[in-house]
Amino acid sequence: MEKRPWCFDLDALQSFVTGIELGSFARAADRLGRSTSAVSAQLKKLEQQCGVPLVERAGRHLVPSRQGEVLLGYARRLLALNSEAAMAVGGSALSGPLRMGLQEDFGERLLPAVLGAFSRAHPEVQMSARIGRNAELLQGILQDDLDLALCWQSPQPTPFMAHLGELPLHWIGANAGESRRFSGSEPVPLVVFESPCLMRRYATDALDRAGIPWRIALESRSLQGIWAALAAGLGVTVRTGAGLPATLCRLAAPSLPALPSVGVTLHQNRATLSPAAESLKARLCHELTLALAAVHPGP
Repeated sequence: MEKRPWCFDLDALQSFVTGIELGSFARAADRLGRSTSAVSAQLKKLEQQCGVPLVERAGRHLVPSRQGEVLLGYARRLLALNSEAAMAVGGSALSGPLRMGLQEDFGERLLPAVLGAFSRAHPEVQMSARIGRNAELLQGILQDDLDLALCWQSPQPTPFMAHLGELPLHWIGANAGESRRFSGSEPVPLVVFESPCLMRRYATDALDRAGIPWRIALESRSLQGIWAALAAGLGVTVRTGAGLPATLCRLAAPSLPALPSVGVTLHQNRATLSPAAESLKARLCHELTLALAAVHPGP
């Protein structure tokens, strides 16, 4: 008899992906509204289907095994396709214009995972997206040029905003040994956005408090310009790990001062959004909650 191909259970794949992203299958059970034993049984079933261990322990957390990393990529694609199909089948009622603004750091993850899937599932929604800096995006909300804007938390509030969580800030450079260059009296070369810039202020404030001299090595109007300058070895910058290119890395900080976390906020232009904007907001919040929880995994 011909062997039947595997048919993976989407609920089990969701438990697997959520557990890996949160660093804990107990937290995944809580997030998904399932019992811990049910999630454990789903993981065991997946491992039996695959015939290999999918997770292994690294300290207090579980991480995917080599085979688990392979399945993780396929699982995310299957779940995304399932969500897109569900939205397409049930989303015919959504229509009208929808204007979204977001920081450049989030573009690589959110444009394909959320905005692209949302547009394909709701073809009657006229989606327009703007990638920009904080001040520009907040102005768009206040002037009713944007319906939603995903920003770094700043001193400038808007009437309708929600705090989604925190991301740690890091010194970013071209290689892991970069920070050792700045242990002497030479000023730290900074690669930054043109002022005013929230991340620029975090960098200069931290260096000033530590009594470390600094200089502006390069100013850029785009994040891609900053990444290119860092890759060329022109200096260091302060960002979160969001959208970090593979050519760059977070620097150890024995010679550079510690940095705080920065909040992530979602702003909307009015108290009651259109059905399309409300639906996209829910998708964004779900995706970001998982991403932020993965940065701060629980036991």
